[in-house]
Amino acid sequence: MTLDTLAQNPCRVHFIGVGGAGIFPLVQIFAAQGHTLQGSDNNPGDTTQAEELMGVKVFIGHRAEQVAGAELVIYSAAIPKDNPELLAAGELGIPVFERAQVLGWLSKQYPLCIGVAGSHGKTSATAMLSQILVGAGLDPTCVIGGKLPLIGGGGRAGSGPLMAVEACEYKDTFLSLSCSVSIILNVDADHLEYFGDLGGVIRSFRQFAQNTSRLVIACGDDENTRAALRGLDKEVLTFGFEAGNDYTAENINIVEPTRQEFDLVFRGKRLARLSLRVPGRHNILNALAACAGALAVGATPAQLEETLPGFRGVGRRFEVLGKARGVTIADDYAHHPIELAATLKVAMEMGYRQVWAVFQPFTFSRTKHFLDGFAQALKIPHCTVLSAIMGGREQNTYDVHTRDLAEKIPGCVWFESFEEIAGYVMKNAQPGDLVLTLGCGDVYKCAKMMLGAGS
Repeated sequence: MTLDTLAQNPCRVHFIGVGGAGIFPLVQIFAAQGHTLQGSDNNPGDTTQAEELMGVKVFIGHRAEQVAGAELVIYSAAIPKDNPELLAAGELGIPVFERAQVLGWLSKQYPLCIGVAGSHGKTSATAMLSQILVGAGLDPTCVIGGKLPLIGGGGRAGSGPLMAVEACEYKDTFLSLSCSVSIILNVDADHLEYFGDLGGVIRSFRQFAQNTSRLVIACGDDENTRAALRGLDKEVLTFGFEAGNDYTAENINIVEPTRQEFDLVFRGKRLARLSLRVPGRHNILNALAACAGALAVGATPAQLEETLPGFRGVGRRFEVLGKARGVTIADDYAHHPIELAATLKVAMEMGYRQVWAVFQPFTFSRTKHFLDGFAQALKIPHCTVLSAIMGGREQNTYDVHTRDLAEKIPGCVWFESFEEIAGYVMKNAQPGDLVLTLGCGDVYKCAKMMLGAGS
């Protein structure tokens, strides 16, 4: 069984890490294409529940016997090489592919593939782009690292030549893609356990741009992005707030805390008046990128005006989950100091009595590399509560602990368990407060505990 054979004949596919944000879109696309699906994950959650409702057989825990009968195995980058299901698939002669290989193959099936890259904001921008393309009737295939309500998740199988895909730089995943149009939102120091330093990140983004066959759309305001593209032999269109960009936002008006309006201007010509129902200047930049990408593949300015207001955010991106005892509970995926700072600055401007940040650090390497940056960002809210570090794919060879971060933040407290955090916050938060859980791990479970405590 090869990936090309997969496109011709429905088969039984087994996913290792089936509950992950990167695998879920593939599950949705493969299900729509008629394949029989199953998979395993260490922990049940909202995603595995949604997959079971789709008819996917989900195993909790990884065991060798679970791959028996599969014709193809797909695994996420977080799965270690000694995973028992991976080993069993090799012994049984079942073809095995890592998610990046599958995504790269999938992108080759679409002549108009738009890859949305960036150290920050790529999920939101890809979701905005998908909202526009679907709403405009262009019938795209979509791969988003978060859940877009319009498509019921992160994946959609379209019937046309168009694909919108979130292009993740982790371990150079995005270099597997075949993009005719690429978008670069920003370039920043991240995943340094892989890239080594900022220079390594910049070189990787440059290669992503170089691999693009037709057009690069990039943030002209971002110094590192400019460095990545300097001297590139490709057509480049820029977007941003600064003069000299091709696409700019003018006459910005904050209508209410979660709605802003602006003119989309291309080289001095006003194209559309856009309404954006998510807060923050960073989201205006995301919208500029998404609109530029949509226009490049056939959307009209009128369709931008019609479709963008329907975008109300993507799951785990400043997602308001509800209220408990008069306290608003929201959740956000931010896991880098710049993302935390952007999200918390917006939260502080929204008029709540007090803003609480509940942050779960993710991976020991990132916590160690950005300890001071995290501390600066987490000084922004009125109150900060930390959880234990979620190691994910790493062991704590860095000798870094939550207490090291807590000591750098005045008034900060930390707890080992989500139950302790939920109890402390709901005991001390007052009506009119905002509690924002933050991180790319499973800190959303803490938000749900706090909601349950208020019922």
